[in-house]
Amino acid sequence: MVSCELQGNESKGGFWQYGYEGKTFITFDKETLTWVASNPQAQITKRKWDALRTQNQYIKSYLEGECIEWLEKYLSYGKETLLRTEPPVVTVSSKMEMEDGMETHVCRVDGFYPREIDASWKRDGEVWLQDTHHGPVAPNADGTYHYWLSIRIDPKERDRYQCHVEHDGLQDPLDVAIKESNLGLIIGCVVGGLVLVCLIVGILVFFSKYHFWGDLRKTQRFLPNLSLWGASSGLPSVFPALLGSI
Repeated sequence: MVSCELQGNESKGGFWQYGYEGKTFITFDKETLTWVASNPQAQITKRKWDALRTQNQYIKSYLEGECIEWLEKYLSYGKETLLRTEPPVVTVSSKMEMEDGMETHVCRVDGFYPREIDASWKRDGEVWLQDTHHGPVAPNADGTYHYWLSIRIDPKERDRYQCHVEHDGLQDPLDVAIKESNLGLIIGCVVGGLVLVCLIVGILVFFSKYHFWGDLRKTQRFLPNLSLWGASSGLPSVFPALLGSI
């Protein structure tokens, strides 16, 4: 296996390595132009290859020269994609657990590229891991990524916590504070709405009864002999008693 790398400070690195049955067998040390045996069986090979000074000098030149040139060429081909950065969009949502009054806050980090990101909860400026959870860094359909992390806290200490995010797409680290919960306002609106509905229903019931009794009074005026008719017909005299109570 052959590999080379070019650091941001222009330093160059690389290695030339052979393996056997899934394990490292022997590795080239380009600083000393010698080979490092990873097990006793590689000692014979090491002695033979250490004596090949010209070959070892070529390997070093390749790792620090030609290999780097190929690396820079391929990087230039894919520069637009490989060096692309998309800053994350960070939002914090909250919910209250009615059983014990604790709050759960979820920090969602979305739309960032590249994949590497550092996100954490901080309490008083220090990384806080207690009662925290997080999901995996997952891809979006557009090639960017998203991530979430949550924390469970006492609402009285809400001002002490922040969601801290660091990413290549951000010029500076981002700290998002937990906003004041509007759960109380929501509950108040719901209760107020229920009271209003009950009031409207009560008014409708009242007026429906009012019209019902009014219709019965009209019936009594048009049927003055209803009680007599009920008695003579053998039918129960419910209506006379009902009308008489009005």
